[in-house]
Amino acid sequence: MIQVELQDRVLSVRFDRAQRKNAITAAMYEQLADAFGRAHSEAEVRVVLVQGSDTCFTAGNDLEDFAAQRPRSEDMPVLRFLRAISTCPKPVVAAVAGPAIGIGTTMLLHCDLIDAADTARFSMPFVPLGLCPEAASSLLLPQSLGWTRAASLLLLGESIDAQTALAQGLVNRVLPASELLSGARDRALRLAALPAAAVRETKRLMKLGQSDSVQSRMTEEFRSFGERLKSPEAQEAFAAFAAKRAPDFSRFD
Repeated sequence: MIQVELQDRVLSVRFDRAQRKNAITAAMYEQLADAFGRAHSEAEVRVVLVQGSDTCFTAGNDLEDFAAQRPRSEDMPVLRFLRAISTCPKPVVAAVAGPAIGIGTTMLLHCDLIDAADTARFSMPFVPLGLCPEAASSLLLPQSLGWTRAASLLLLGESIDAQTALAQGLVNRVLPASELLSGARDRALRLAALPAAAVRETKRLMKLGQSDSVQSRMTEEFRSFGERLKSPEAQEAFAAFAAKRAPDFSRFD
């Protein structure tokens, strides 16, 4: 369900679960973490390219699988992946078409160049599910977009389109859907052709002073997320999702 291919010094990591809109399971997080482990350790890898299909990036967590797993410890696959992508020393390029929901958007905060198709839509519906942000998005999103824009996305779980994401600085450029994957790969190849050590050092300097804060926030979010999963609000949200009805949070304080 995760296709990994190294070609021309670009490690392509592609979601391949179209029948479930690329919803991510624990097994897929294991594969993602392993792929980024290669990026850390293999000199042949100069750039990582993360992509979905031409119609969907990812619908985020597979809720059934995620509810069965439940956060237990910091060696869980999802946290291994987030640690790996957030500390990747090589540049990470993302190509986003169609929905990028939940972690489908928050993982982009750890990418260096983000191409979006004109069909892309971004949303982080954590609060409507009775949950809280993850991937250090509660830190990085206000920093990059500003407090008020981040509040609309995180508190209300609002969805934005590709042009809005471009205007707010969430993505680097918007391309026609038919040109997205080739355009993102061309950009990855340009990075791979540059002096590798200079690229890595520039990325390190750009992130200098922030890494500890990001890892600390991920740990705090992980603790809160685990507590929220056990909350009655989250149970109501998941039950409503399964029953295809609107949740009712009126009885909860």
